[in-house]
Amino acid sequence: MGVVNVTPDSFSDGGAWFTPEDAVAHGRDLVAQGADLLDIGGESTRPGAERPSLAEELRRVVPVIAALRDVAPVSVDTMRADVAAAALDAGAAIVNDVSGGLADPDMGALVAERGVPFIAMHWRGHSTVMQSLAVYDDVVADVSRELMARVEALCAAGVAPERIVLDPGFGFAKKAEHNWEILRRLDEVMALGHRVLVGTSRKTFLGHVGRSPDAVRPPLERDVATAVTTAHVAGLGVWAVRVHDVVATIDTLDVADELRGPA
Repeated sequence: MGVVNVTPDSFSDGGAWFTPEDAVAHGRDLVAQGADLLDIGGESTRPGAERPSLAEELRRVVPVIAALRDVAPVSVDTMRADVAAAALDAGAAIVNDVSGGLADPDMGALVAERGVPFIAMHWRGHSTVMQSLAVYDDVVADVSRELMARVEALCAAGVAPERIVLDPGFGFAKKAEHNWEILRRLDEVMALGHRVLVGTSRKTFLGHVGRSPDAVRPPLERDVATAVTTAHVAGLGVWAVRVHDVVATIDTLDVADELRGPA
C-alpha cells in the first residue's frame, strides 16, 4: 500500500505532494514502482497535528481519488464518514480509518451500507492528545482487546466481519517500547482472525534505533529500518504493509520470497 499524503504537514514528506497535480503524479509513480494499493489521505495524524475542516479535507482528497481510481485500487485515509462517502463516490474501494470508527459514530453504518472493506486501526484519541494515552498493562493484550471491541461494534452496525482489516496502530498512543513489543508478538494480533495491515513506515521509533536517547534519524533516513520490519511481518503473512518507499519494499519482499524458497 503506497502512501499519498495530500497534506501540507505530513511527518514524512512535509507536504511534497500537497497539490492535486503532484499527488496524482506521485500516486502514478508509486503504482509504476509496484504498489498494489494507494492510500490517499488529507489529514495529518502526526503527534500534535490539528484537524483540517471537513471542506478542506474533501478539497484535498476527492479530486486525487477521482484521478487515480483507474490506476490502482484506492483506499481513503479518513476518520470522517462524510469524507469516506464522497471518496467512495469518487472511486475509492476501501476505507482506512485510523480511529477504527471511534471518531465518527456514522462511519460503521456508512461502511455497512456501501459493503466495502474497512481498515480499523487501534486508536485512543486524536493527535493532540494521543501520546498522553500510551499507558498499558500488556500492550499486545490491551490492543487486541480494544481492536476486538471495535470489530464487535462494527459488526453490530452491519459491517460484514470478513470485510474488516485490523491495524495495531504503530505510533498511535504508543511509546517506542510498545511498538517493538507489538512487532515481536504480531502473531497474537493476527490470531484474532482478521487480515492485518502494518504501518511502521518511517515512524519515529525506527529513527531512534542505533542512536543515543536524545538523537533521532529524520523520516527520510528511516527506510532501511522500515524495510527490516517489512521483512519480519511479511514472513508472518500480513495482508499489506503501508509504506512511503515502494521500491525498497518491493526489493525487501523479493528477497524475503527467495529466502523462503519455492512455495
